[in-house]
Amino acid sequence: MNGPRKTAIVTGASQGIGAGIVKGFVERGFNVVANSRKITQSTEVAASDHVALVDGDIGEPAPAAKVVETALSRFQSIDALVNNAGIFFTKAFTDYTAEDFRSLVSTNIEGFLYVTQLSIKQMLAQKTGGSIVTITAALADNPIRGVTASVPMITKGGLETVTRHLAMEYAKDGIRVNAVAPGAVYTPLHRETPKGVMEGLSPMGRPSTVKDITNAVMYLTEAATVTGDILYVDGGAHVGRW
Repeated sequence: MNGPRKTAIVTGASQGIGAGIVKGFVERGFNVVANSRKITQSTEVAASDHVALVDGDIGEPAPAAKVVETALSRFQSIDALVNNAGIFFTKAFTDYTAEDFRSLVSTNIEGFLYVTQLSIKQMLAQKTGGSIVTITAALADNPIRGVTASVPMITKGGLETVTRHLAMEYAKDGIRVNAVAPGAVYTPLHRETPKGVMEGLSPMGRPSTVKDITNAVMYLTEAATVTGDILYVDGGAHVGRW
Protein backbone atom coordinates (compact mmCIF):
# COMPACT_ATOMS: atom_id res chain seq x y z
CA MET A 1 0.00 0.00 0.00
CA ASN A 2 1.44 3.37 -1.05
CA GLY A 3 1.48 6.40 1.29
CA PRO A 4 0.77 6.48 5.01
CA ARG A 5 -0.75 3.40 6.58
CA LYS A 6 -4.53 3.45 6.66
CA THR A 7 -6.44 2.27 9.70
CA ALA A 8 -9.27 -0.26 9.86
CA ILE A 9 -11.59 -1.17 12.72
CA VAL A 10 -12.86 -4.75 12.86
CA THR A 11 -15.52 -5.86 15.34
CA GLY A 12 -16.20 -9.45 16.36
CA ALA A 13 -12.53 -10.06 15.63
CA SER A 14 -11.45 -12.74 18.10
CA GLN A 15 -11.96 -15.75 15.86
CA GLY A 16 -13.33 -17.03 12.57
CA ILE A 17 -14.31 -14.43 9.98
CA GLY A 18 -13.30 -11.47 12.13
CA ALA A 19 -9.82 -12.82 12.79
CA GLY A 20 -9.44 -13.58 9.09
CA ILE A 21 -10.38 -10.00 8.21
CA VAL A 22 -7.83 -8.61 10.67
CA LYS A 23 -5.16 -10.75 9.01
CA GLY A 24 -6.29 -9.60 5.57
CA PHE A 25 -5.93 -5.94 6.50
CA VAL A 26 -2.50 -6.43 8.07
CA GLU A 27 -1.31 -8.23 4.93
CA ARG A 28 -2.43 -5.17 2.93
CA GLY A 29 -0.45 -2.78 5.11
CA PHE A 30 -3.24 -1.43 7.33
CA ASN A 31 -3.17 -0.64 11.00
CA VAL A 32 -6.05 -2.44 12.70
CA VAL A 33 -8.09 -1.93 15.85
CA ALA A 34 -9.65 -5.30 16.66
CA ASN A 35 -12.56 -5.62 19.07
CA SER A 36 -14.59 -8.31 20.75
CA ARG A 37 -15.81 -8.90 24.28
CA LYS A 38 -12.56 -10.70 25.19
CA ILE A 39 -10.27 -9.99 22.25
CA THR A 40 -7.19 -9.90 24.48
CA GLN A 41 -7.76 -13.62 25.18
CA SER A 42 -7.93 -14.53 21.49
CA THR A 43 -5.70 -17.31 20.20
CA GLU A 44 -6.11 -16.07 16.61
CA VAL A 45 -5.37 -12.33 16.93
CA ALA A 46 -2.42 -10.81 18.80
CA ALA A 47 -1.47 -7.23 19.60
CA SER A 48 1.47 -5.77 17.68
CA ASP A 49 2.85 -2.46 16.44
CA HIS A 50 0.07 -2.39 13.85
CA VAL A 51 -2.72 -4.20 15.72
CA ALA A 52 -4.48 -2.76 18.78
CA LEU A 53 -6.88 -4.90 20.80
CA VAL A 54 -9.89 -3.44 22.61
CA ASP A 55 -12.05 -5.59 24.87
CA GLY A 56 -15.70 -4.72 25.28
CA ASP A 57 -19.28 -5.27 24.16
CA ILE A 58 -19.62 -3.28 20.93
CA GLY A 59 -23.38 -3.20 21.53
CA GLU A 60 -22.82 -0.59 24.23
CA PRO A 61 -21.87 3.05 23.57
CA ALA A 62 -18.80 3.21 25.85
CA PRO A 63 -16.85 0.30 24.30
CA ALA A 64 -17.70 1.60 20.83
CA ALA A 65 -16.29 4.99 21.79
CA LYS A 66 -13.17 3.33 23.20
CA VAL A 67 -12.58 1.49 19.93
CA VAL A 68 -12.73 4.74 17.97
CA GLU A 69 -10.59 6.60 20.52
CA THR A 70 -7.97 3.84 20.31
CA ALA A 71 -7.86 4.10 16.52
CA LEU A 72 -7.20 7.83 16.73
CA SER A 73 -4.73 7.77 19.64
CA ARG A 74 -2.70 4.87 18.25
CA PHE A 75 -2.98 5.38 14.50
CA GLN A 76 -4.47 8.88 13.94
CA SER A 77 -7.18 7.97 11.44
CA ILE A 78 -10.14 5.76 10.62
CA ASP A 79 -10.27 4.75 6.97
CA ALA A 80 -12.22 1.49 7.04
CA LEU A 81 -14.72 -0.17 9.34
CA VAL A 82 -15.89 -3.78 9.18
CA ASN A 83 -18.97 -4.50 11.27
CA ASN A 84 -18.53 -8.22 11.79
CA ALA A 85 -19.80 -8.66 15.35
CA GLY A 86 -22.99 -10.66 15.29
CA ILE A 87 -24.90 -13.52 16.87
CA PHE A 88 -27.08 -16.10 15.14
CA PHE A 89 -29.19 -18.99 16.35
CA THR A 90 -32.23 -20.82 15.04
CA LYS A 91 -35.54 -21.65 16.66
CA ALA A 92 -39.14 -21.93 15.59
CA PHE A 93 -40.52 -18.39 15.36
CA THR A 94 -42.88 -18.95 18.29
CA ASP A 95 -40.03 -20.13 20.53
CA TYR A 96 -37.93 -16.94 20.41
CA THR A 97 -38.04 -15.14 23.75
CA ALA A 98 -37.89 -11.47 24.64
CA GLU A 99 -34.35 -12.05 25.92
CA ASP A 100 -33.37 -13.68 22.61
CA PHE A 101 -34.62 -10.62 20.77
CA ARG A 102 -32.84 -8.19 23.08
CA SER A 103 -29.57 -10.09 22.62
CA LEU A 104 -29.91 -10.06 18.83
CA VAL A 105 -30.70 -6.35 18.72
CA SER A 106 -27.91 -5.44 21.13
CA THR A 107 -25.14 -7.23 19.21
CA ASN A 108 -26.38 -7.09 15.63
CA ILE A 109 -28.03 -3.64 15.54
CA GLU A 110 -26.55 -1.59 18.38
CA GLY A 111 -23.19 -3.24 17.65
CA PHE A 112 -23.45 -1.66 14.22
CA LEU A 113 -24.99 1.66 15.19
CA TYR A 114 -22.66 3.22 17.75
CA VAL A 115 -19.30 2.41 16.15
CA THR A 116 -20.56 3.28 12.67
CA GLN A 117 -21.87 6.68 13.77
CA LEU A 118 -18.56 7.54 15.40
CA SER A 119 -16.51 6.24 12.48
CA ILE A 120 -18.50 8.22 9.94
CA LYS A 121 -18.09 11.38 12.03
CA GLN A 122 -14.34 10.88 11.94
CA MET A 123 -14.30 10.10 8.22
CA LEU A 124 -16.24 13.30 7.57
CA ALA A 125 -13.73 15.27 9.65
CA GLN A 126 -10.81 13.73 7.75
CA LYS A 127 -12.40 14.61 4.38
CA THR A 128 -10.67 11.66 2.71
CA GLY A 129 -13.63 9.32 2.34
CA GLY A 130 -13.66 5.81 3.73
CA SER A 131 -15.15 2.35 3.53
CA ILE A 132 -17.71 0.63 5.73
CA VAL A 133 -18.48 -3.06 5.19
CA THR A 134 -21.06 -4.92 7.27
CA ILE A 135 -21.42 -8.69 7.45
CA THR A 136 -25.09 -9.59 6.99
CA ALA A 137 -26.51 -12.94 5.82
CA ALA A 138 -27.76 -14.40 2.55
CA LEU A 139 -30.77 -15.73 4.49
CA ALA A 140 -32.07 -12.19 5.06
CA ASP A 141 -33.46 -11.94 1.54
CA ASN A 142 -33.50 -15.63 0.64
CA PRO A 143 -35.14 -17.81 3.28
CA ILE A 144 -34.59 -21.57 3.38
CA ARG A 145 -37.52 -23.56 4.73
CA GLY A 146 -35.41 -25.80 6.94
CA VAL A 147 -33.43 -22.92 8.49
CA THR A 148 -35.70 -21.33 11.08
CA ALA A 149 -33.94 -17.99 11.52
CA SER A 150 -36.79 -15.51 11.14
CA VAL A 151 -36.01 -13.38 14.19
CA PRO A 152 -32.24 -13.09 13.64
CA MET A 153 -33.04 -12.10 10.06
CA ILE A 154 -35.03 -9.10 11.33
CA THR A 155 -31.67 -7.68 12.36
CA LYS A 156 -29.72 -8.80 9.30
CA GLY A 157 -32.38 -7.45 6.95
CA GLY A 158 -32.25 -4.15 8.77
CA LEU A 159 -28.50 -3.99 8.26
CA GLU A 160 -28.91 -4.50 4.53
CA THR A 161 -31.45 -1.66 4.42
CA VAL A 162 -29.29 0.77 6.38
CA THR A 163 -26.34 -0.12 4.16
CA ARG A 164 -28.18 1.15 1.09
CA HIS A 165 -29.46 4.26 2.83
CA LEU A 166 -26.04 5.25 4.18
CA ALA A 167 -24.46 4.64 0.78
CA MET A 168 -26.71 7.34 -0.65
CA GLU A 169 -26.45 9.66 2.34
CA TYR A 170 -22.65 9.79 2.22
CA ALA A 171 -21.88 9.15 -1.45
CA LYS A 172 -20.86 12.76 -2.08
CA ASP A 173 -18.47 12.55 0.89
CA GLY A 174 -16.63 9.61 -0.62
CA ILE A 175 -17.71 7.28 2.19
CA ARG A 176 -18.69 3.97 0.63
CA VAL A 177 -21.05 1.63 2.50
CA ASN A 178 -21.43 -1.99 1.45
CA ALA A 179 -22.26 -5.40 2.90
CA VAL A 180 -21.14 -8.98 2.49
CA ALA A 181 -23.91 -11.57 2.77
CA PRO A 182 -22.43 -15.00 3.47
CA GLY A 183 -24.28 -18.27 3.19
CA ALA A 184 -22.90 -21.31 4.99
CA VAL A 185 -19.33 -20.69 6.16
CA TYR A 186 -16.89 -23.01 7.88
CA THR A 187 -16.29 -21.13 11.16
CA PRO A 188 -16.24 -22.01 14.87
CA LEU A 189 -19.96 -21.09 14.90
CA HIS A 190 -20.65 -24.24 12.87
CA ARG A 191 -18.14 -26.60 14.44
CA GLU A 192 -21.00 -28.91 15.55
CA THR A 193 -22.93 -28.76 12.26
CA PRO A 194 -22.63 -32.00 10.25
CA LYS A 195 -20.59 -31.72 7.06
CA GLY A 196 -23.49 -32.95 4.93
CA VAL A 197 -25.81 -30.29 6.32
CA MET A 198 -23.28 -27.55 5.59
CA GLU A 199 -22.78 -28.77 2.03
CA GLY A 200 -26.54 -28.97 1.49
CA LEU A 201 -26.86 -25.23 2.16
CA SER A 202 -24.83 -24.40 -0.96
CA PRO A 203 -25.92 -25.12 -4.54
CA MET A 204 -22.23 -25.67 -5.26
CA GLY A 205 -22.02 -28.17 -2.42
CA ARG A 206 -19.12 -26.11 -1.11
CA PRO A 207 -19.60 -23.89 1.92
CA SER A 208 -17.46 -20.77 1.97
CA THR A 209 -14.27 -20.45 3.99
CA VAL A 210 -13.09 -17.58 6.16
CA LYS A 211 -10.72 -16.63 3.34
CA ASP A 212 -13.62 -16.40 0.88
CA ILE A 213 -15.40 -13.90 3.12
CA THR A 214 -12.18 -12.01 3.85
CA ASN A 215 -11.49 -11.67 0.12
CA ALA A 216 -14.97 -10.20 -0.40
CA VAL A 217 -14.42 -7.66 2.39
CA MET A 218 -11.04 -6.66 0.99
CA TYR A 219 -12.55 -6.19 -2.47
CA LEU A 220 -15.30 -3.90 -1.18
CA THR A 221 -12.82 -1.96 0.96
CA GLU A 222 -10.68 -1.23 -2.09
CA ALA A 223 -13.36 -0.90 -4.81
CA ALA A 224 -13.37 2.87 -5.26
CA THR A 225 -16.70 3.20 -7.09
CA VAL A 226 -18.72 0.41 -5.46
CA THR A 227 -21.23 1.53 -2.84
CA GLY A 228 -24.65 0.37 -1.70
CA ASP A 229 -23.85 -3.17 -2.78
CA ILE A 230 -24.80 -6.42 -1.03
CA LEU A 231 -22.18 -8.93 -2.15
CA TYR A 232 -23.44 -12.50 -1.80
CA VAL A 233 -20.82 -15.12 -0.95
CA ASP A 234 -23.07 -18.14 -0.70
CA GLY A 235 -22.29 -20.56 -3.52
CA GLY A 236 -25.24 -19.20 -5.48
CA ALA A 237 -27.88 -19.84 -2.83
CA HIS A 238 -29.46 -16.41 -3.37
CA VAL A 239 -30.14 -17.15 -7.05
CA GLY A 240 -32.93 -19.66 -6.54
CA ARG A 241 -33.95 -23.20 -5.59
CA TRP A 242 -31.62 -26.20 -5.67
